[in-house]
Amino acid sequence: QVQLVESGGGFVQPGGSLTLSCAASRGTARIYAMAWFRQAPGKEREFVAAINEVAGRVNYADSVKGRFTISRDTAKNTVYLQMNTLKFEDTGVYCCAADVTPLRLGMRPAEYAYWGQGTHVTVSS
Repeated sequence: QVQLVESGGGFVQPGGSLTLSCAASRGTARIYAMAWFRQAPGKEREFVAAINEVAGRVNYADSVKGRFTISRDTAKNTVYLQMNTLKFEDTGVYCCAADVTPLRLGMRPAEYAYWGQGTHVTVSS
């Protein structure tokens, strides 16, 4: 089992920045790609960004390209999401996810085996 714990959410004004963190506990499963998904009130969960075990391989949703940056500290089993120029529509619960299949950079929730509880991000003036 792998446990994922997110942190860093909060309230921010439009145009502001936040950095989310997701720490993965050491378990029996080998983790490959890690990703962030978000879910706004009344909407379905959507892909935000992913990073896999191959150096430099990342993927972003079109809505966050150029504003968000995903990074990973393998030694700390932690993935980060730097969010800049935040917009009202970025509001939601941000969840971290981990994939146990190698060499994949999935954008679908079904491709991820482990999930965190989520951290709230509210963009409001």
